[in-house]
Amino acid sequence: MQFTGTQSYVATDDLKMAVNAAVTLERPLLVKGEPGTGKTELARQVSESLGLDMIEWNIKSTTRAQQGLYEYDAVSRLRDSQLGDSRVEDVKNYIKKGKLWQAFEADKKVVLLIDEIDKADIEFPNDLLQELDRMEFHVYETGETIKAVNRPIVIITSNNEKELPDAFLRRCFFHYIRFPDADTMRQIVEVHHPGIKGELLSVALTQFYEMREQPGLKKKPSTSEVLDWLKLLLAEDLQPEDLKRDGSNALPKLHGALLKNEQDVHLFERLAFMARGQR
Repeated sequence: MQFTGTQSYVATDDLKMAVNAAVTLERPLLVKGEPGTGKTELARQVSESLGLDMIEWNIKSTTRAQQGLYEYDAVSRLRDSQLGDSRVEDVKNYIKKGKLWQAFEADKKVVLLIDEIDKADIEFPNDLLQELDRMEFHVYETGETIKAVNRPIVIITSNNEKELPDAFLRRCFFHYIRFPDADTMRQIVEVHHPGIKGELLSVALTQFYEMREQPGLKKKPSTSEVLDWLKLLLAEDLQPEDLKRDGSNALPKLHGALLKNEQDVHLFERLAFMARGQR
């Protein structure tokens, strides 16, 4: 079972190696990187490449680890008992299976994505240590132990918003998705915008990387944002010469696809003002 990438996802050799190493070791793959570098999409592409179903658990700030295992609705059971409902005799009627339970009981191997784990409370990863390590957990209300029938391929993503516990990191295979260089970015663009004119792409990517390297930028534009920007350039049928900037305007055409806060827009406006004053 080897991940070799797909036609719709440009995976570098080290990324493919990381996926296959995690599969071989039967360890969760922890993927970090800038937002927009394809961490979530990686799980979907691994699922497609290996022909496996995917179960997706999107983590929020309020998500608890227990929700990934199961939730017991004691309130509904109490209400039904007061109404004389016969369902109360079986506690299983009030247990909602979580994403880990679904992955563990699947009749074939699946890909389990735990997306943006760093959004949750700092104790969240620690609360899942044993379950991800042993691939089993106990249901206290029924007395049963749920064990993985087929060990899932676990992919965990993080935007590095907070540090993860060392005990959790020890149980993972780690990979950091570096921001694509210009050559890799050209391959990515070709997947999403096949046949784009070379000169237009060269001018656009030059501006894009210059923008990312601008000191003082609060939020660097990501891969997904440059793809949106190129889509707009193509929709407007702009030519390479239309993208050329003079000293009076440091902002690229349709910059709203790339810059997502007013501080960064003001930064480029100040650069243009300074350039005009030096002429």
